[in-house]
Amino acid sequence: MHDMLVRLYALPRPDSLIRELEGRGIRIRRCMPYELLTLQRWVAANFSAKWVSEATVAMSHQPPGCFIATRDSGIIGFACVDATMRGFLGPMGIAESARGQGTGRALLLTALNDMRCMGYAYAILGGVGPAAFYRKVAYATDIPDSSPGIYEDLLPDPPLH
Repeated sequence: MHDMLVRLYALPRPDSLIRELEGRGIRIRRCMPYELLTLQRWVAANFSAKWVSEATVAMSHQPPGCFIATRDSGIIGFACVDATMRGFLGPMGIAESARGQGTGRALLLTALNDMRCMGYAYAILGGVGPAAFYRKVAYATDIPDSSPGIYEDLLPDPPLH
């Protein structure tokens, strides 16, 4: 998996997409500090221990650097800013049952626009999986020779309880 670069100053705003999702009962918002344990458990159940660690770091910022998508008072997606490295977006994940509905697009654009508001001109998407998604939604471009990038010599995931 390689890294990608996003020009934050060239992004569309997510406002109309967020309104559309709200009409379908999906909210995109910043995760609150008192929701940390809920976030950690959801990420552990749906993704990996490494992503739990990264989400925890993103939540340690003030304001928290984690955005969530919710439906019926439950998390269906998350996106983190400045978790593994400054200027990085990720991890980001959507529940399998919520994919293909615009939730990932709204979360991605919300988090990237937050980075732009913080003063970043560019964002790095580290070790991306769905590169076509990031190209389409955020006009991301590949960073040559970026694999494994910062993700080399990884320790194995511990078992999650």
